Amino acid sequence: MAYIHTSPVFRTPFMVMLRNLVVVYAAFLICHPVFIWYNWSSFQGDLAGMLWPMLKGALVFDTAGIMYISALYMVLMMFPFHFKEKRWYYILTKIILVVMASAGILMNLVDTVYFPYTGCRSTLQVLDEFSGEGGGQMTSIILRSLADNWYLVLLFVVMVLLLCKFIKIPATLQYRKPFVYYIVRTCCLLLSAVCILAGIRGGLAHNIRPITMSNAYQYVKTPAQAAAILNTPFCVIRTLGNEDMKVPAYFSEEELESIYTPVVLPDSTATFRPLNVVVLILESFGSEYIGAMNQGTQGIHDCAPFMDTLINRSLTFETSLANGRKSIDAMPSVLSGIPMLKDHLFLTPTIMSKEISGLAKELGTKGYYSAFFHGADNGSMGFQSFSRVIGYDDYFGMEDFVKKPEYGGDAVFDGFWAIWDEEFLQYMCDMIGTFKEPFLASAFTASSHHPYNVPERYQSKYPVEGNLPIYRGIRYSDNALKLFFEKASRQPWFNNTLFVLTADHTNLSEHPDYQSDYGNFRVPVIFYCPSDSLMGKRNAIAQQSDIYPSILGYLGYDKPVISFGQNLFGTPDEETWGATFQNGLYSYYMGDYLLQFDGENETGLFTYKSDPTLKRNIKDSQSQTEQEMLKKLKALIQQYIIYMTSK
Repeated sequence: MAYIHTSPVFRTPFMVMLRNLVVVYAAFLICHPVFIWYNWSSFQGDLAGMLWPMLKGALVFDTAGIMYISALYMVLMMFPFHFKEKRWYYILTKIILVVMASAGILMNLVDTVYFPYTGCRSTLQVLDEFSGEGGGQMTSIILRSLADNWYLVLLFVVMVLLLCKFIKIPATLQYRKPFVYYIVRTCCLLLSAVCILAGIRGGLAHNIRPITMSNAYQYVKTPAQAAAILNTPFCVIRTLGNEDMKVPAYFSEEELESIYTPVVLPDSTATFRPLNVVVLILESFGSEYIGAMNQGTQGIHDCAPFMDTLINRSLTFETSLANGRKSIDAMPSVLSGIPMLKDHLFLTPTIMSKEISGLAKELGTKGYYSAFFHGADNGSMGFQSFSRVIGYDDYFGMEDFVKKPEYGGDAVFDGFWAIWDEEFLQYMCDMIGTFKEPFLASAFTASSHHPYNVPERYQSKYPVEGNLPIYRGIRYSDNALKLFFEKASRQPWFNNTLFVLTADHTNLSEHPDYQSDYGNFRVPVIFYCPSDSLMGKRNAIAQQSDIYPSILGYLGYDKPVISFGQNLFGTPDEETWGATFQNGLYSYYMGDYLLQFDGENETGLFTYKSDPTLKRNIKDSQSQTEQEMLKKLKALIQQYIIYMTSK
C-alpha cells in the first residue's frame, strides 16, 4: 500500500484518533483530583490506601464516559469512504471532538460544585429538577455560581484551549489502490466499534454486564469515593431510559409477600379524628444545624433556636432520615410514602402517569380541603404537577402571592429562587384562615437555599458566620418559622391542628458526624400537636416516607394505603427501620445497625449510633443480624421496583 504523499505513521487517521483520545483521557483524569480537592471534607481524610484502586476505577468509568461522547468522532474518522479525505472534513471532526470533550469537562466541573448539596454525581434527574425554573432566575443563579467559582471557570477555559492545541488532525492521504484503502479503513472502523463497545460495557466477556454507577463500589468503600471515580457524562448518559427498571428476582412472589409488603393496614380499633394537618418541608434544614437534635455532641453550630424550642414540645426520634439528597426527592417521600430508591425517578413520565395516592387524596375521602404552597414560579421543580397527581385541590405559588400586594409583591422576591420565607409563610397562614376545616396545608420553603442570602433588613442581624455560608440562611428561615407559628397560634384553627416538620435534604456540612453515608441523610422528623401531649424523643428510626402513613395512623384513618414507610404510631420502636439510596448503594437501618448493599452484594455493616462516621466496617461479624437485614432490604427493593414499574 503506497501513498501519493507519504507521512509518518502517527499522522494516519487511526493513530491520530488514538492520540486525541489520550488527550481527552488526560483532561477527564484532571477533573478527579479537582473534584476531591474541592470536596475534601466529604472524604474525611479516608483516602489512605485508596488512591490506586480509585485510579483504576476512574480509568474504567472515564473510558465508558469518553466512549459515549467520542463515539461519533471515532466513526466519522474511520468511515471507509475515500472522498472524505479532505482537510475540511478532518477539521470538522476535530471540532466535534473538542466540543464533546469540552461539554464533558464542563459537566464534571459543574458537578464538582454541585456535589456538596447532593452527595452524589448528577444524573439526568437534575435536568428534570430545574426544568421548571424561569430563565431569568437560572441566569442569575448561574452567574452567581460562576463568580463564586471563578478559578474553576479559569481552569475550564485553560483546558478547552489545551484541547484545541493538542487535538490534531491527520494527514490528508490518497491511495493508489482504493480496495486496500477500503479494507484497511473497514478493519479500523470495526476495531473502533469493538473499542467503543468494550469501553461502554466495561469489557467484552460474555459474563460482563454493561457497567452502571453501582459498579463503582468494586473499587471504593464509600459513596463519596464512588462519586470521585465516576464522571458526570457517564452518569447522565447511563440514566437515559432509566425508567425501564428491571425487577430483581430475589424472592418468589409468595416469599416476597411474607417478608415485606408496602400495604400499610389501619388500626381496626381506632376512631377517626378530623384534625387539620399542616406539613412543612423545610429547605436544607439538616439536623446538623439544630442544637436540640445534637444534645451531647460537641462542635455543633446551632442556627435554629426556634426549632430547638419547638422540638422540646414535640415528638421526635433518635434516628430520623431523609430518603433522598435532592429537593425533588422529598415531596413524593413525605406526601406519598415513595422514597427515592432508584436514580432518575421522580416527576418523570413513569411517575406522573401512575395512579399514585397520597395524603391529599386519602384525606379528601374524609372531606378535607387541601392546598400546597411554594414561593417559587408555579412550574418550579414540578411541584405543582405532582401536587395535582396526588390529589391537592389547589396550589399557591409566586403568581398567586404577587396578587396580594399587602405582602410586598415582587419586591420580596429573593432574586434567585422564590419569595422570602417570612412573607410567604405569613401569606400562607392568612390563606389557611380562609380554608374550611378540616384541611390539609403543605408547604415547601425556599430561603435557606444556595446562595443563602437574607433580606436587606436582616443583613446586620444575620451576618455571615462560622465556616459555612448556609448558617445565616438557616437562621433567617428559622426566624420566619417562629413568626409563622406566633401568628398561627392566635388563629382559631391552631389547637385543632397536627403540624409535621421535616427537611427536604441535608446540605453543607463541617461536622464529621454529618459527613458520612449516615450523616448525609440526617434530617428532623417532628410531630407537634398543640392540643395533645405528643412530645418526647422515641428510641426509634423515622424517615420521610413514614410521615404519610403516620399522619393517617395518628388521625385514625380506616383504610389501607400503599407506602414504603411505616406508621410510626403503630410500630414498636425496635421494629422501626429506614432505607436510603445514594450513588447506587442502598443503606438499610434496623436497630443499632446500618447495612450497605450494592444490589448484588453486601458491602458493609456499621454500628451507626456509636460510630456515626462509619469508620469501622464490621461486615460478617453479626451473621444472623446481617442476613435478616439483607433479606428485608432485598424484599423492600423488589417490592419497590415492582410497584414503580407497574401501570
